[in-house]
Amino acid sequence: MEQTLVSPAASGQTSRQAEKHAFENNKLHKRLCRQVGQAIGDFNMIEEGDKVMVCLSGGKDSYALLDILLTLRERAPINFDIIAVNLDQKQPNFPAHILPEYLSKLGVPFHIENQDTYSIVKRVIPEGKTTCSLCSRLRRGILYRVADELGATKIALGHHRDDIMETFFLNMFFGSKLKSMPPKLQSDDGKHIVIRPLAYVQEADTERYAALKEFPIIPCDLCGSQENLQRKQIKNMLRDWEKKHPGRVDNIFSSLSTIVPSHLMDRTQFDFASLQANGTPVVDGDIAFDEEPCSSNLPTNVITLHQQEKEQD
Repeated sequence: MEQTLVSPAASGQTSRQAEKHAFENNKLHKRLCRQVGQAIGDFNMIEEGDKVMVCLSGGKDSYALLDILLTLRERAPINFDIIAVNLDQKQPNFPAHILPEYLSKLGVPFHIENQDTYSIVKRVIPEGKTTCSLCSRLRRGILYRVADELGATKIALGHHRDDIMETFFLNMFFGSKLKSMPPKLQSDDGKHIVIRPLAYVQEADTERYAALKEFPIIPCDLCGSQENLQRKQIKNMLRDWEKKHPGRVDNIFSSLSTIVPSHLMDRTQFDFASLQANGTPVVDGDIAFDEEPCSSNLPTNVITLHQQEKEQD
């Protein structure tokens, strides 16, 4: 019987590669915990005694959200509960056993809500048209009801930094609004607080983390099958910018936390009509245009966070 001989050099190289791989994985986990913890702290997302309903779709982002929140709960100085909720929309070939088996193995309390929104969307939306808007409205209403029934005080969604920026440009280009996904908001019915703990997390990191943890990903047959969505075009635009102009996307994200209403045009946010010269110098007056934006340091906690992460990486 032949034996495969491995040279000491090759063996050492394999060992070093394994160590490097483990180091990178550990660094990724620490970064995600740091970013999620930072977002929770910055926006006071989770408080003592909260019951956090984590909406688990079966996609990489919601898996990562649940995993990191479970880690942070063990370290947090406050007590809060987590319950995972999945809305089974009765899509064809949906593997209904995957999430219950995964959550049972983790020992996480969960609830599966069965509602055939798939048939409604397919019946109402013409073939080839975007289903996301109607699907989202139906799903949101159901989740609010479930949160009531479960006594959840916070509803956690898996939207990340890329989702927030993509939504910003979608609203700008197609809705004529400066609007995005806030990290924390009051629900449409006024009864719940919705949080997005992955607000500082890049999608590339949730992709890497999902592969590392081998989450049992469940594809969406509704939105996942529509290749010409405007959101995908925005995503490609941002990725192209990042390749050609490194740092531009970071600056765009930071700008969402550094708004100057007096230098925009929304009369409901700034009282232009009553503006009078009072003889007092104004920091955000026309002197602000003496410096080129590209030479300014944006004093935001977000850009500081990303600078620290780059130094640590």
